[in-house]
Amino acid sequence: MKAKEAKRQTLLEIVEHVNSSRAAFNDSLIPDIVKMLGANIFRALPPKDRSFIVFGDDEEEPTLERAWPHLQIVYEFFLRFVVSNEIDPKVAKASLNAEFISQMMELFDSDDPRERDYLKTILHRIYGKFMTLRAFIRRSIQQTFYKVMYENDMYNGVGELLEIMGSIINGFALPLKEEHKDFLVRALIPLHKLKFLSSFHQQLSYCMSQYVTKDPRLSLPIVSAMLRFWPTTITSKQVLFLNELEELLELTKPPEFIVMQEPLIQRIAQCIMCPHFQVAERTLFLWNNDYIVRLITSSRKALFPAIIGALYMNSKLHWSSAVHGLTFNVLKL
Repeated sequence: MKAKEAKRQTLLEIVEHVNSSRAAFNDSLIPDIVKMLGANIFRALPPKDRSFIVFGDDEEEPTLERAWPHLQIVYEFFLRFVVSNEIDPKVAKASLNAEFISQMMELFDSDDPRERDYLKTILHRIYGKFMTLRAFIRRSIQQTFYKVMYENDMYNGVGELLEIMGSIINGFALPLKEEHKDFLVRALIPLHKLKFLSSFHQQLSYCMSQYVTKDPRLSLPIVSAMLRFWPTTITSKQVLFLNELEELLELTKPPEFIVMQEPLIQRIAQCIMCPHFQVAERTLFLWNNDYIVRLITSSRKALFPAIIGALYMNSKLHWSSAVHGLTFNVLKL
């Protein structure tokens, strides 16, 4: 304990020195700094008990890293190092290389949200500063998503990686490269299938909206895939899908809507008649959105039969008085 405390004091002293002095870093120190960072933060994460994963079970307290008082200072120093203007990326890339980034990516599965938050900020800063590492970082994130989709049941850092991707997508130049569209179709859209979607849905939905804002034609593959992956038994997940669907439809242009309209309206009609009141209510709230109402009304000959049939069934058979009220409002409209 005595030695640990001495080391902690030394780390605090280093961070204080970096904060207070102008020229704390120079190029000759970089290999030693990177070695020190690696020695402290890279470690095997404890195994998870995957036997009790339940969808939407966010109540559980995260397991906090016992060594955090020590790790936090190292991460604080790492952040100062990455954002420092004295570091020349051309020199630093010899030490802060792809191998280092790969090991850093492994840590995103840490149970401690404080550690993941530091990792997110640091990786994003590295992405911004080291042009040569950008493609590698995107590929690493893609590989991590593949691993989550096809090997793991549970992974902690999906939300943080999606947050990084959200701002990366925001900076994509137009027209979008095929490689970026490929990333959307292969690595991002299939994340909708995961059991623990609720833990990162907000960030995933933001990435989808960013892509459609950049290129409205992409709403077609995204919405079509969501209709294929639509959850049939988990109602809380259906509500998440409906929230995202509304955001995407707001950005969809009429030519894309016409292609997807029939399967989409079939699904909306089924959701209107859903016995679970939250799903039915959330679907009927789509009619509060003027743009979506205009899209549906422009194809009323094809779409109204399915919708009016579903509304009629609700008015006769649905048990919830709130759903009845909304149903009559939409029928009036």
